[in-house]
Amino acid sequence: MSKASFKRLPGFRDFPPEDLRFRNHIFDAWRRVALRYGFQEYDGPPLEALDLYVEKSGPEIVGQLYNFRDKGDREITLRPEMTPSLARILSERSRSMPKPIRWFSMPQLFRYERQQRGRLREHFQWNVDVVGEDDVAADAEVVAVAIDGLRELGLTHEDFRARVSSRRLLAGLLGALGVTEEHLAAAFAIVDKLQREGDKTAQRLRDEAGLDSEQAAQVLELLVGATLDELAERFNGHEGVAAEVARLQTYVGYLQAMGLGDYVEFDLSVVRGLAYYTGIVFELFDTGGELRAICGGGRYDRLLELVGGEPLPAVGFGMGDVVLGELLKDHGLGPGPDAGVDYFIVCVDAEQRELALAIAHAQREQRRSVAYALREQGVAKQFKTAGALGAREVIVLGPDEVARGNAVVRVMASGEEREVSLEELR
Repeated sequence: MSKASFKRLPGFRDFPPEDLRFRNHIFDAWRRVALRYGFQEYDGPPLEALDLYVEKSGPEIVGQLYNFRDKGDREITLRPEMTPSLARILSERSRSMPKPIRWFSMPQLFRYERQQRGRLREHFQWNVDVVGEDDVAADAEVVAVAIDGLRELGLTHEDFRARVSSRRLLAGLLGALGVTEEHLAAAFAIVDKLQREGDKTAQRLRDEAGLDSEQAAQVLELLVGATLDELAERFNGHEGVAAEVARLQTYVGYLQAMGLGDYVEFDLSVVRGLAYYTGIVFELFDTGGELRAICGGGRYDRLLELVGGEPLPAVGFGMGDVVLGELLKDHGLGPGPDAGVDYFIVCVDAEQRELALAIAHAQREQRRSVAYALREQGVAKQFKTAGALGAREVIVLGPDEVARGNAVVRVMASGEEREVSLEELR
């Protein structure tokens, strides 16, 4: 047989124990926070019908997917995101469910994209959604979950911020400053690239959004420095703008009441590129500006209808583990040292093997972790293995002690030893 060499696919990860422990450290924090807020966990299949994503995002998304035709002649894809799956699941059952629906999941997702720091071709994502509630309290609740998810992992307001905005507010402001309905989508796309393109923004607003130089300058002025209070004063007579400013002020007020005000910044340039967002949107960024968005989300009140469900308001976010993992490593935040096993059993002679198995099984039934050598080995080598496994204590079964009905238990950290009855161990 030939010796083939198989490499991991580009953009994918292996998870040996130390990496899986780091991943589970993130997962455990996500799950604790979601449950603390009263959310229920759900999941769905990793394969979905291709049309589910084409319906939501348009045919151009197909180039980013791992899609194929299956043996049943169906066009399917590995799921690139979870919200369409949520919409599909709820379209079949939401009418009989009490509202609001508070669900979360942590799926593995796949996109065929160019790799860079914080972006791979697969990742795990924390999805949190409130469905069936249009009050701004639901928007505030969702971003609070996202913020607390990072705080649970040891990050503070010095490490990240939630940048919040509103698509309805931005649409009202752009309209008030001269952007027509037909140019609104182009203006949104320009604003979405403000952080990357900077100086080109004014020219693009003139060329692509139908504004003159003065109007473009006014838009830029609002994008880079306007506060909610300033907008409330300046556009007090503009009904569409005033209502959305008031909504955002209430939203920020709720977060301040929760003690999370230091984490929130108003930023009109946050648009969220996904076309289905309809209201307040937000993104979480590291304060150092070194990484891509850690998290993004907002209100999407029409998605369930797109996949055949009832018209329900909804708000949610997705937070990926890749960017978050980079941020945690940058700050030296991760799981504590491996707790190791509770006991390692050392047999001085082969005669103690069956006794060791009996003790190990009895301790495991009491929910303690136990390991031992799987073949006959010298005492020194067994102790070395116990140290490598991080054993808290070693149970030594020697012929003299066993003859007296005892075992020697050594505390590995201190070397302290005591004799314990075999009956107590079994």
